[in-house]
Amino acid sequence: MSAAIDELMEFDDVIETYDPVMGMEVHVELGTATKMFCGCPTTFGGEPNTQVCPACLGLPGALPVANAAAVESAVRIGLALNCSIRESSVFARKNYFYPDQPKNYQISQYDQPTSYDGYLDVVLTDGTTWRVDIERAHMEEDTGKSLHIGGATGRIHGASHSLLDYNRAGVPLVEIVTRPIEGAGERAPEIARAYVTALRDLLKSLNVSDVRMDQGSMRCDVNLSLKPKGATEFGTRTETKNVNSLKSVETAVRFEMQRQAAVLAAGGEIIQETRHFHEADGTTSAGRRKETAEDYRYFPEPDLPPVIATPEWVYSLRATLPELPWVRRARIQEQWGVSDEVMRDLVNVGAVDLIIETAEAGASADAARSWWVSFLAQQANTRDVELAELAITPKQVAEVIGMVDEGKLTNKLAQQVVVGVLDGEGEPAQVVADRGLEVVRDDSALQKAVDDALAANPDIADKIRGGKVQAAGKIVGDVMKATRGQADPARVKELVLAACQ
Repeated sequence: MSAAIDELMEFDDVIETYDPVMGMEVHVELGTATKMFCGCPTTFGGEPNTQVCPACLGLPGALPVANAAAVESAVRIGLALNCSIRESSVFARKNYFYPDQPKNYQISQYDQPTSYDGYLDVVLTDGTTWRVDIERAHMEEDTGKSLHIGGATGRIHGASHSLLDYNRAGVPLVEIVTRPIEGAGERAPEIARAYVTALRDLLKSLNVSDVRMDQGSMRCDVNLSLKPKGATEFGTRTETKNVNSLKSVETAVRFEMQRQAAVLAAGGEIIQETRHFHEADGTTSAGRRKETAEDYRYFPEPDLPPVIATPEWVYSLRATLPELPWVRRARIQEQWGVSDEVMRDLVNVGAVDLIIETAEAGASADAARSWWVSFLAQQANTRDVELAELAITPKQVAEVIGMVDEGKLTNKLAQQVVVGVLDGEGEPAQVVADRGLEVVRDDSALQKAVDDALAANPDIADKIRGGKVQAAGKIVGDVMKATRGQADPARVKELVLAACQ
């Protein structure tokens, strides 16, 4: 059944009648060179089934060996989330059949996770802070990837056949699970987005993952239920799987609140199930009935020893934690000399860290701020993505700004270069070369263009000769048009005035 035909209750009516209860499960692929339990590479985008071995394919006799770098990253994540670190934690087998899980079980952690009982304080759009309690952050391995062929939606329903790529199977994951988030009311969608945003920023600062939601290295499962106002018992929850953008997290929470409320108001029952999120229209649709922990038949992984985190080792890892994003922002705000309101606006659009990283890559803070909050923000809006999800890095933006500072590009040419990078045409220098965008520096070529423009506009040339310097703007514009914007306007004006003396 299409999610598009689901009945929805008006959001204000939902809030008057029900209290939402949320739970967020965020899966983070760690940026290690090799997989969690074998030596296969983790490079994104490899040819299907070329980054596999007997261990990650679950072949008989192949034994897992835990990735030490992944364990270290997991502990650092737990520390940054204010968690307690278990001195001895164990891996477990989570048993279920699914085609993209080659072993028919997943090596995960169950009752003894590495990190537990933490919290993350998130700042909302009005500057208030909401504390999200973390139940656990545990290690596990990722599954493979299914590609369903022949259907209209890309889902298994209606497909003629499926292809399986096991390159991702065994990639190290940390799953971060919140405790139930209650009392959010109408702010539940905003809090969900703010939490995932803050978590992404934190993980990026730890340098444990590239947190590319568009590539699946950070994925969010949104659990949501409703309970009548005044009730103490939670309602039946749904789990919207693999939501892969900040905007979509907020949209999924809002939609499920409205959908569930409509079902309950009509006398129906909420089914405990997974739901698929549809980016195109912001709806969800039914997936499969949701299992309970008992269905997975967890038992200790017999082929892996406990993970021992001694207090001395944990202390040494705590010392490696970087300046946290919100602490850095406070320091940067003071350096920039901007008001709380301006800084909050920059935070809300997701520009602060991008500006900082662009400045750290060599651009001035003023130029970096101008590019990210103007042209790049426009591009994000046009492409309907978050600012941080644009296919351009702060380093690349800094490179473009450097070309402008050096006089190799005008601002308009630089915008064309940025668009080329966003469209996948390569690095900035490659886009400049391929599109022929560098500023024309040949005075002889510019002089010819100036002479042609003056000859085509004798009346304006006479005005300039008569002392009306502002009339030169028309000639400069014609020359810029003739050179496809590749001339330096200041130099063109100099040549125009010199020619009219």
